[in-house]
Amino acid sequence: MTRIAVTGHRNLSPRTTVLIDIAVREALRPYAPDIVGISCLASGADQIFASAVIDLGGVLEAVVPARQYGEASFRELLARAVTVRRLPYDLPSPAAYAAANEVMLASADVLVAIWDGLPAQGIGGTAEAVADAVRREMPVHIVWPPGAARLDTT
Repeated sequence: MTRIAVTGHRNLSPRTTVLIDIAVREALRPYAPDIVGISCLASGADQIFASAVIDLGGVLEAVVPARQYGEASFRELLARAVTVRRLPYDLPSPAAYAAANEVMLASADVLVAIWDGLPAQGIGGTAEAVADAVRREMPVHIVWPPGAARLDTT
């Protein structure tokens, strides 16, 4: 089985969510059904990826960055995970996300990055996870279809 981790943006527009879902399924299809999807199950990219893994017949492993983490859709996917690794942080933070990225990358063969290509805005984010995977010489599949956009969070 191929172990595939995900990193990606949470603040996706509704149209982008549809585009990403289609593109992620296309990227995963060559590996299906022998996929182990590794995700923090955050809203947006992580949950799109996790749902696609399950729908394609793969299994899901969750890495939970902090004790106080996740909402209803997170809990629904967490219940479907065959393995759950919980990190020792109380609250979500850049350090917790960086630690979660490390755990995922250390146990993955491939990284799917749902990423707009912009530089890192701090530790624990998508760009940093991609850079770490590249340093490890891990294959990285960047998914950002034409027309995709992030919501403005400023």
